[in-house]
Amino acid sequence: MCRTLILGIGNNLLSDEGIGIHVVRYLEQHHADAPNVTYLDGGTLSFTLAEPIAEHDNLIVVDAARFGEPAGTVKCLEGEAMDRYLTGNRSSVHEVGLMDLFDISRLSGTFPQHRALIGIEPAKLDWGESPSAALAPTIQPVAAVALNLANRWCH
Repeated sequence: MCRTLILGIGNNLLSDEGIGIHVVRYLEQHHADAPNVTYLDGGTLSFTLAEPIAEHDNLIVVDAARFGEPAGTVKCLEGEAMDRYLTGNRSSVHEVGLMDLFDISRLSGTFPQHRALIGIEPAKLDWGESPSAALAPTIQPVAAVALNLANRWCH
C-alpha cells in the first residue's frame, strides 16, 4: 500500500506563518475520504513527528516559505529540490528543522520514497489567527496540488 502524509507546519497564531495548518484543516474538512492519505497538523515541528513520517511512504510538507517572490506565490519543490531549499534555509522559528527529521528517518531507514515542500510566500507574520488577504485564496489550490501529488505518487 502507498501511504502519503500531508504535514502542515507553522504557528497558527502568526497569520501567514500558519498557512500550512490552514491547508491541512481545509483538507480534513473537504477531503477526509482521500484514500491512503493522512493529514497532520505538525505545529512548529518536534521530534515527535519522526514516527508519523516513518509510518508513510511519501511526505508532503505545506508551509510558509520565503522565496523572494510576491506574497501568495506558491512553489512546489520535489525531492532534491526540496532538500536543497531546506539545507539553505536553516533559520526557522520551528524548534526542530525538517532536515533534522529527515536525518532521523535516514538513520532509521524510513526516509520518504517521495517528498515535496509546497511553500507559500507569506505577506505578513504578525499576530493573527487567520491568513492574510494575500494568502487566504491559496488554501484551496494548494490543497489540490497536495492531493494531486499524493495521487501521482501512488498510481
